[in-house]
Amino acid sequence: MSRVERALISVSDKTGIVEFARELQHLGVEIISTGGTSKLLKENGVRVIEISEYTGFPEIMDGRVKTLHPKVHGGLLALRDNETHRKQMKDLEIKPIDMVVVNLYPFEKTIAKKGVSMEEAIENIDIGGPSMIRSASKNYKHVIVIINPKRYEFIIEELKANRNDISEKMRFELAIEAFRTTGRYDRIIANYFDSLDKEKGGYPTAISLDYIKRQSLRYGENPHQVAAFYVEENVQEPCVSNAQQLYGKELSYNNIIDLNAALELVKEFERPSAIVIKHTNPCGAASADTLAEAFTKAYNGDPISAFGCILGLNKTVDIATAEAITEPGHFVEAIIAPGYEKEAVEILTTKRKWGSGLRLLKTGTLSAKLIDPCAYDMKRVVGGMLLQGRDLSVYDPANLKIVTKKKPSEKEMADLRFAFIVCKHVKSNSIVLVRNEMVVGVGAGQMSRIDSTEISIKKSGDRVKGAVMASDAFFPFRDSVDVAARAGVVAIIQPGGSNKDDESIAAADEHGIVMVFTGQRHFRH
Repeated sequence: MSRVERALISVSDKTGIVEFARELQHLGVEIISTGGTSKLLKENGVRVIEISEYTGFPEIMDGRVKTLHPKVHGGLLALRDNETHRKQMKDLEIKPIDMVVVNLYPFEKTIAKKGVSMEEAIENIDIGGPSMIRSASKNYKHVIVIINPKRYEFIIEELKANRNDISEKMRFELAIEAFRTTGRYDRIIANYFDSLDKEKGGYPTAISLDYIKRQSLRYGENPHQVAAFYVEENVQEPCVSNAQQLYGKELSYNNIIDLNAALELVKEFERPSAIVIKHTNPCGAASADTLAEAFTKAYNGDPISAFGCILGLNKTVDIATAEAITEPGHFVEAIIAPGYEKEAVEILTTKRKWGSGLRLLKTGTLSAKLIDPCAYDMKRVVGGMLLQGRDLSVYDPANLKIVTKKKPSEKEMADLRFAFIVCKHVKSNSIVLVRNEMVVGVGAGQMSRIDSTEISIKKSGDRVKGAVMASDAFFPFRDSVDVAARAGVVAIIQPGGSNKDDESIAAADEHGIVMVFTGQRHFRH
């Protein structure tokens, strides 16, 4: 390993770089720098050698060529313990560079901008940066490579404690981080160019996925399965992957899946709403004037199934909601919400015995503006991967078609809207019964639609009378309509599109109930 005597600094993200360079200077490190980085450091009193002065060759082509020089890469790649390398360095007047501090042109941010041109995207493809990172990483035993501003403080502490050196283990860790960064950078560029080919419909020829390990899990769906949780970097949309855990023991594999299901459904509502999830399906869901009322309605939709549930809320958890959640007879394993009042956290974690096992997750404000419409849904199969666009379709009254003689009331339309949204998040075949913006019965994941219908009616009990029904796909026969109407359902919303739609419409008319077509199926496998 080599003590740090000379560092090359060239950064696009200048967060903390002035302070870091000052500390290096105090440690006696000579600093070489380029372009805007050099200018910033000089303005803040840091002594800097310009890259052109160091190489004896000017920056050219609007800065496209500045660090691609033998004095740079020879200084990075030379093996300090190799006699031949040392002689060549001496003969060619190449000085060793012991540290590279580089981060790359913001290509990803550039292409995320609305209306960005191909020319602008191309100009934000970094060439010299990745080249220096790779050279330094290849020679990690002799060169420290830093690509992450969050590392600065730690590196300075290590250098001070170890006479301008750090351990080989840390050097190796930094090299891995660097190679991962350049690999991801190249994949983003390749995917961007690939996506411009209109014949591919926006789907690249090959996909490369970049996920960072967030945590190991005790086990997977079952104790005999090993598992871990990986997340994407820089995701702005509030989600389970970037939520902050405020309280409770480590999340399990199943917790994470259910928390995701709860949050993605509760995002659909603007009014105070609560979603109760068991095994990825909502067994309860409700909207109300207050969050506490919404929770109570949602939990009471199926209190037997709700025991040990995952709870999703779309507003800050207040004292009243916390009191409602911790009422006797309730048991909640985890909650995901935009935020929590301080007193609410205290109630949730201390009032009931199960509070010690409760997990609390905070997402920050939920907003439709933060949802990423370009993200893919992915599903792994053995030997392959399926990609599709996310099902982000919203309820649009303009697309609805009332197909029966009877027309829905304003209240029935509100319940139909609620049922339609919830049904979209239930495993197919799915049937959802709703009354007063409260789910009263769910039939999920059955092989026939009539089975799902009968299960939802059984779950609802007497509450089916006056309820509305949503179906995620069309009715292949009129049997579900007949059964629902006889049970007391007053209105049905479904996609339509069956060659026997006329029979279902006729059945609804015979029973004097409403039927509305959406024209949009929501299978969920």
